[in-house]
Amino acid sequence: MSDEEEQGTAVPGPRRRRPATVREAKALAHPLRVRILRLCLHRELTNRELADRLDTTPGTVLYHVRQLVAAGLLVAEPVRTGAGGALEKPYRATGESWWLDGSSPPGDADGTAPVSAFQQELAEAGPRSVRAFARFALHLSDEEVAELDRRILAVLDEYVATDHQRRDRPLYGGAFILHRPAD
Repeated sequence: MSDEEEQGTAVPGPRRRRPATVREAKALAHPLRVRILRLCLHRELTNRELADRLDTTPGTVLYHVRQLVAAGLLVAEPVRTGAGGALEKPYRATGESWWLDGSSPPGDADGTAPVSAFQQELAEAGPRSVRAFARFALHLSDEEVAELDRRILAVLDEYVATDHQRRDRPLYGGAFILHRPAD
């Protein structure tokens, strides 16, 4: 062990993507859970606050929150006193889901949970929320698809890894989707 590690001052290396565990993959297989993670990434929210934002019941949210907590993708923050004096338990996303590879999770064989969540978020934000858009069609081999994916994710990973330095700026969301069109 180095002196830095013993003193707890070692600078962590760059994050790397890894395969999701079965529990993580199952947790990410539902669009509502994907949306909960996004909402709790930059702000702690309670079941009630999430239910209000997602237009669903607190019981439904609690079920999905428990799945995310069990998978280590969401953590409970200290209990706080709400505006009405009641105790509230807020949750915060760990950000770990970003570092999982993009393969389709079990239970989401067609990989549509993230796409569905993004469509819902975009509909909620409205058409004027779009700040950048690029549509394209390319002829690529499997190797070229892998290289394109690697290069785009490398740029995004750099921004995600340093996002904490820009918390004073407006928040943007997005998605990169590469698909085979129907013939």
